[in-house]
Amino acid sequence: MSGGALPDDVRFGPDGLIPAIVQDATDGRVLTLAWMNRESLEMTIARRETWFWSRSRQELWHKGATSGNTQKVRSVSLDCDGDAVLVTVDQTGVACHTGAATCFHRPLTEDAPEPYAALTDLTRTVTARAADADPDSSYTARLLAKGIDTVCKKVGEEATEVVIAAKGREHGQVVYESADLLYHLAVLWTAAGVSLEEVAAELASRRAPA
Repeated sequence: MSGGALPDDVRFGPDGLIPAIVQDATDGRVLTLAWMNRESLEMTIARRETWFWSRSRQELWHKGATSGNTQKVRSVSLDCDGDAVLVTVDQTGVACHTGAATCFHRPLTEDAPEPYAALTDLTRTVTARAADADPDSSYTARLLAKGIDTVCKKVGEEATEVVIAAKGREHGQVVYESADLLYHLAVLWTAAGVSLEEVAAELASRRAPA
């Protein structure tokens, strides 16, 4: 699907709509489920930002037009039956009108947290703190204001703490110190201009084929 043209095998429902699942391209979380008609799907593909059809207002709406929480489109895929689309996006801000990161934030089961999503949230928080002009606004901002040498020293210290905890076979302490290390590593990435996506891509490149 490219150039704003829709393939003939897209199957819109009797109401002229097709469900659109929006997924975060970075961590894979499902952000929302919305609806598209032919026009909004064409606009989403052509403009590379999500457009939907509001069933309640009976009108087109551009995600983030008023809130600023836009979704830059990476890809649009059609499912096997042709009656649903998957849109992967780079989310700016939050996806849900409630202020939550995703519309699916009310668990019905006692599921474990998503590790990769937690790391994504961490790097986004660090990036937001780094953008604050006041270095005293947070520990992250103060650390970054001290420069890359200080950040590197902290990463070294935290790595050592993980090693000491592991050698002492202190399970809980290894978990605690590892969290500290990942946080300071996220700060180092920000200071060095490295993104989590770049690190993930490097890891993916090392994965042996099945």
